[in-house]
Amino acid sequence: MHRRFSAVDSALADLDRGTEVWGRTSLPARRLLLARVHALTATYAQDWVRACAGIKGLATDSPLVGEEWMSGPYATLNGLAALIDSLRALQAGRSPVEGHRFGTAPGGRVTVRVLPHDPVDRVVLGGYTADVWMPPGVTEQDVRDRAGRAQRETGRTGGVGAVLGAGNISSIPVLDALHELFTANRVVLVKLNPVTDPLLGVFQAIFRPLTELGVMRIVTGDAEVGDYLVKHPLVGHVHITGSRHTHDAIVFGPGPEGAARRQAGTPLLEKPITSELGGVSPAIVLPGRWSRADLRYQAENLAGQKLHNNGYNCVAAQVVVISSDWAQKNQFLAELRRALAAAPERVAYYPGSDRRMEAFRTAGPETGTQVETLAGGRVLLGPMDASGDPADLEDLFTTEVFGPGLTVVTLPGLGRDFLTAAVTLANDSLSGTLGACLIVHPASRRELGADFDTEVARLRYGCIGINVWIGVAFQLPNVPWGAFPGNELADVGSGIGTVHNALLLEQPERTVIRGPFRPAPRSLLSGELALTPPRPPWFVGNRTAHTTGAALTAFAARPGWDRLPRILFSALRG
Repeated sequence: MHRRFSAVDSALADLDRGTEVWGRTSLPARRLLLARVHALTATYAQDWVRACAGIKGLATDSPLVGEEWMSGPYATLNGLAALIDSLRALQAGRSPVEGHRFGTAPGGRVTVRVLPHDPVDRVVLGGYTADVWMPPGVTEQDVRDRAGRAQRETGRTGGVGAVLGAGNISSIPVLDALHELFTANRVVLVKLNPVTDPLLGVFQAIFRPLTELGVMRIVTGDAEVGDYLVKHPLVGHVHITGSRHTHDAIVFGPGPEGAARRQAGTPLLEKPITSELGGVSPAIVLPGRWSRADLRYQAENLAGQKLHNNGYNCVAAQVVVISSDWAQKNQFLAELRRALAAAPERVAYYPGSDRRMEAFRTAGPETGTQVETLAGGRVLLGPMDASGDPADLEDLFTTEVFGPGLTVVTLPGLGRDFLTAAVTLANDSLSGTLGACLIVHPASRRELGADFDTEVARLRYGCIGINVWIGVAFQLPNVPWGAFPGNELADVGSGIGTVHNALLLEQPERTVIRGPFRPAPRSLLSGELALTPPRPPWFVGNRTAHTTGAALTAFAARPGWDRLPRILFSALRG
């Protein structure tokens, strides 16, 4: 035993014994464990958010702290509650998807409606829907029969899994760990990213029921510790959230030798690995006749998709695609600049941010495009013509900036012609397949008719947001989260496999989440139609996101109709 890695050795020895324990743990007992973790998450939610604010240099009363509530304890509480529901269904001999509405999508696909599912969904996320698309050839009965199969096989487990946690969104490592335990049926060791080490004490407190049972361990350490962990003989499966380069270094080794192994298809890591690796996410803006309010709202929508968490998100919008023939193109770009510049300034907390942003900034002159440096170190490149040789823009199309940098490109055409060209660009020229956004006015959507659905089906991404940022789907526990299927180790793209997936669906293809083009809710107090719709809480300009996030978390901790007014009152003031 190497002293430097003694914590890993000890944890894995415990988990090796824990595989038998987990195999004997019944569905009712597993559900009780989740309920205890749910209660502890509620207890330590404030400590969790306080630790995240410290990591990211946020004042505790900043509206930006709403991001930490919603992507931390709120997302975790929702994930736990959804898993509890699935285990309850399995315990009763039912499929986890019972009660969900099935539908169809182009290509003979079966879909499962995961949002809304109950009356609370219709109040909290009124106007939003999410459908999981299954691959062609999978029937509704197949979905029902296969959901949760691993949890039905009592007495067996998938061995020991290792999770290399991300450092940007605090719930990622723990949600990945829950996926390992309850979807893959593996006991799990989580290694935190050093950025999130301050959360160790909170996570140890929350997940004590699972660690006391011996089926989960949490450790800290640098890249060498991670390398030792994934190569350990007791680890049978690895899951990583990070970059493609990190994945390739783990699987094939670093440097030129690793690149040669990847080219030859001869990995050093000869055990299964799943991954979520981000990419260059597109936001396609379909031309139409928009009001001034529409232009401003959708500019803020895109600014939020870029600047949430200062751009340190695997699904941050990076390439905005607009029509060069759109009569309102210049108006929209002016509003986008305004929204990017007006967003609150924040600390560049994520390691390597300055280096990546400088590389992004210098890529502009190399492509002959305009470079604008806005408030807070944000950089806007473009607009630039993308209708020529894609190789001219290769660096901007294949390098994930992971910071507050945004590129605008143009393509000719209107209607179906533009949409077809934009989808082709996203599929064939942009790196990664994790998520894409389409922004379309209802009138334009009606004009396109069935052509719009055909192009959505042609878009090869694991999550597609229509008028809504795909990051919202991360917080929906019944949405499988991962790249579009088909990637391989030597060309991993945005990753292999999915996580979350609290309905325990087997091999889903993608999720399509839809939102209103511009919400116009009625005031709870007066019943009058709001003249200026409130910003959703994931918009970076939302003024009450911190109070809305706290209220949503309190509701997720103890749901009740009496807690909804607090959420809605805060949200309507955003």
